[in-house]
Amino acid sequence: MAILKIARMGHPVLRRRAEEIIDPTAPEIRALAGDMIETMFDALGVGLAAPQVHVPLRMVIFRAPVSEFEADAEADEDDEKPLTVLINPVLEPQSDEMLEDWEGCLSVPGLRGQVPRYAHLRYHGVDLTGAPIDRTVEGYHARIVQHECDHLDGILYPQRMTDLTKLIFDSEMRHAIAEKRAREMTGQAEQAEVET
Repeated sequence: MAILKIARMGHPVLRRRAEEIIDPTAPEIRALAGDMIETMFDALGVGLAAPQVHVPLRMVIFRAPVSEFEADAEADEDDEKPLTVLINPVLEPQSDEMLEDWEGCLSVPGLRGQVPRYAHLRYHGVDLTGAPIDRTVEGYHARIVQHECDHLDGILYPQRMTDLTKLIFDSEMRHAIAEKRAREMTGQAEQAEVET
């Protein structure tokens, strides 16, 4: 296995639709998946799409932690979260409900943005043996899958943002966390007043 070079925003491979994988069981696809897994762990990511490593094929890999903060806290540990290799994915939103939350990307290093995503999602495709994968998920798991699968259609998360004032440097994320906690504390205090 090898650690692969990650394409950055602006590279043509990230701006086009990736090709379907004809034979998911092919040895070269298994080798690519192994290299992608090693690359993702080396880069401390929770997901990676083949176009991000300069391969325009419809394959993504990801681990699905409960929240982004859990992902950040555990990024440097050997994680026991299940690792998924998903080939030729199809996404089906399960409702119109959208949630906005922070995302980062290995192809857009040093930045984070607030991105609206479907809250509930069904995805299906196949694994490296050709066996079907069919899951209905929500929350951060749904967000990761949507983010990674966007790469297969030439979309990076800033293109999904509705407010570019919420595109910030990673180093300033502490301010966003503090603002979120302050809003939550205010909401809890208001709820307590209503209940009394």
